[in-house]
Amino acid sequence: MVDVGAPPPEPGRLAQDFVRFAVASGVLRFGEFKTKAGRLSPYFFDAGLFDDGSKLGRLAQFYAQALRASGIGFDMVFGPAYKGIPLAATVAMELARQGRNVPFAYNRKEAKDHGEGGTLVGAPLAGRVLIIDDVLSAGTAVRESIALIRAAGATPCALAIALDRQEKTIENGRDAEHSAVQYVRRQLGMQVCSIAQLADLLLHLAQDGIGGARPVYEKMLAYRQRYGVSGE
Repeated sequence: MVDVGAPPPEPGRLAQDFVRFAVASGVLRFGEFKTKAGRLSPYFFDAGLFDDGSKLGRLAQFYAQALRASGIGFDMVFGPAYKGIPLAATVAMELARQGRNVPFAYNRKEAKDHGEGGTLVGAPLAGRVLIIDDVLSAGTAVRESIALIRAAGATPCALAIALDRQEKTIENGRDAEHSAVQYVRRQLGMQVCSIAQLADLLLHLAQDGIGGARPVYEKMLAYRQRYGVSGE
């Protein structure tokens, strides 16, 4: 179990700090964006824009703090290719900085046919493995990661993500009644730790706000009412 350093911030305050950080970094934007599911979303979260050392280091701190607050126990971290690779590496570094040194590994999209070969890089997969990624959409990367981890004889125990969109996933071309996070929890039996959720974005707009926050807030609320899930 992660238990290092000073007590982490309360989850609500941590989430609000993260939302403000994501907005200031240009990672979280408000407007009109088409999602992979074909929905018109009033916001867009692009973790690929944590694109310098300072922002990536701060992001790793948020992951580490959220994990400490969650109480989830794990023995190593795993980053699914591609976005999960730098996340797993930097979170492992931040945990080590805080006094909790854990191994990390990641996968390649294509197997290497020379040198060490294979699709896995880093520490051998063993014990309870925490998967780290940015967001969870259809859950494809998570299922692939689970298969790799189990094939190596290890146990996929939990998933850590930056943002839980709290919206219905798509199954067979239709809206399901659950989110990807709920699927991972209920069907795959894994714990999920998110730094922030859609509810935290709404709270940010309602309390702190941005320029012209009211129209944005109303669009966000309407989007959640149409595509959101309950019970998380």
